[in-house]
Amino acid sequence: MKRLQLLLLCAYLIIPTSTICEELDWSIGAYASQYYNTEPAGLLTHGNANFLDQYLLALTASKTVWRALSLEIDGMIGQQAGRASLSEIAVAPVLRWSSFPWKKILQTDVRFAPFGISYTSDVSPLEQGKDGNGSHALNLLLIEFDFSLPQVKSKEVFVRLHHRCAIYDYLNTYGANGEDFLSLGYRQFF
Repeated sequence: MKRLQLLLLCAYLIIPTSTICEELDWSIGAYASQYYNTEPAGLLTHGNANFLDQYLLALTASKTVWRALSLEIDGMIGQQAGRASLSEIAVAPVLRWSSFPWKKILQTDVRFAPFGISYTSDVSPLEQGKDGNGSHALNLLLIEFDFSLPQVKSKEVFVRLHHRCAIYDYLNTYGANGEDFLSLGYRQFF
């Protein structure tokens, strides 16, 4: 009996309980970020990330292309400033999970994109290896937590990890981690 209850609970958490045809498909947003010098999980697991004088201000737009576990295409254009001034553009397919059991109190979504493409106008000094080389084009990984009021799901605030990397030297062998930005943002759906 307990196995059946556990199975039903898992099904409830995984399968959306209401139709979501009324949802809005397009969104546009903005976020501001600060660079930190550990791997993506370092901020959470070690708690000792050093924030440096490098910032990212970005605009983002998304289109939902599939629902249940939503599939979105996220594009961004941003400007970095601080230790270096450079522009960045990126695009990534993003999965959005929206079916948390407390969604009637606080709509909470998780967005995740393990693979995308990010291109910078210049190679950031924070992404250069020991020999001074680096890449304009790198992988974009993003993890995002979104929050909105259930009555106003068209407006959300979010916290995003914006990570550029060579995927453990798969894209290049310059030896640099890439860049990690901790971001706070706002998104409006339409």
